[in-house]
Amino acid sequence: MRPRLLAGPPSSAGPEPLADHLIRLGPLPPAGTGVITTVETSGLLGRGGAGFPVGRKWRTVAERAAGDARVLANGAEGEPLSAKDRTIMTFRPHLVLDGALLAAEAVGAREIVLYVGVGHTQARRAIGAAIGARTASRMGLPTPIRIVDAPDAYVAGEESAAIHAVSTGDARPTSTPPRPFEAGIDGRPTLVQNVESLATAALIARHGDAWYRAAGTAETPGSALVTVTGVADPGVREIELGTTVGELARSTGLGAAPSQAVLLGGYFGAWLDGEAAWATPLDPVGLRRDGRTFGCGVVSFLGHDRCGVEATARILAYLASQSAAQCGPCVFGLGAIAAATGRIASGRPAGDDLERLDRWGRQLVGRGACHHPDGAAGLLASAMATFADEFETHARSGRCTFQARAGRAA
Repeated sequence: MRPRLLAGPPSSAGPEPLADHLIRLGPLPPAGTGVITTVETSGLLGRGGAGFPVGRKWRTVAERAAGDARVLANGAEGEPLSAKDRTIMTFRPHLVLDGALLAAEAVGAREIVLYVGVGHTQARRAIGAAIGARTASRMGLPTPIRIVDAPDAYVAGEESAAIHAVSTGDARPTSTPPRPFEAGIDGRPTLVQNVESLATAALIARHGDAWYRAAGTAETPGSALVTVTGVADPGVREIELGTTVGELARSTGLGAAPSQAVLLGGYFGAWLDGEAAWATPLDPVGLRRDGRTFGCGVVSFLGHDRCGVEATARILAYLASQSAAQCGPCVFGLGAIAAATGRIASGRPAGDDLERLDRWGRQLVGRGACHHPDGAAGLLASAMATFADEFETHARSGRCTFQARAGRAA
């Protein structure tokens, strides 16, 4: 498959200018009455993590808003392992703006908010320059656009947290109604859509739903951006959905031998055993059916020289530090889980830490004020299954298999 989102000049050329963008792709066609149907029939799923059908989301907001909606283009990207959103904003800013303007016209929005991670300096600069270029051109901006900084916090990109950040400056997520599509910015129905999703919708509007479905699988069509780590050549790549983990690994030069394990979906994703992961298709629908997640498109390879228990402990410590601090299960429950995992990883377990982890992880699910504890519990459960023998070795003997190997090699 030829690149779609990443087609055009190489990243070394910097952000694509407006004139070059228009020469390459032509002007964005009017949204019209059928654009939502086109996006629906394309099968495009959201790329922010939840994988909700984009067209259905647009239709819901359009029907509720009666011509007075808002659009929040979500480029917070607080996942530490992900770089795909800042990549598309930095190098294809006009494609992101196309998607935001298309969505605004389709749902009847009177304002667009570009919510960009405060640390994503290059992306923010590129998006700001692109807005300026359009304002100065004959194209103008049919819908007003403003940029709002997303706080440097893991939970800040969750859609309710994004709404709260824009409205009050406090990026705290919640699982209680109303949801953004009911009442968001200014109390109006608000479409919160990831920037990659918007950029893809802009291409679908130009080329049609059949063009989009020509890539990927029959069940999950299209392409997606993934962030690959744990390889010699890490970075963002565009893949055809349905590509296996092993095929992706080989394209990075990792080779044909499976890694020890693979983390799919980022910190709220799941560890998979390397052998099992190698043949796993990167297909959001299929992964969800198997109890896994494509999430934000992170594929992180763990080599045979690294300890999965230690890697998990670092992630859980980070997630505990990123608590929204609005409920006990997150502050105390996640804190206790992170501490116990850290003790096991360091070879200093306390009592029955291993049994506690299993029990606490199950007790945490569904009890938080938001879904942050659920994501951490899911990661822990996958780690305890994938690295079961290593957890047992750490907890029972206080030793790490990988450290022992390194010591013998020295």
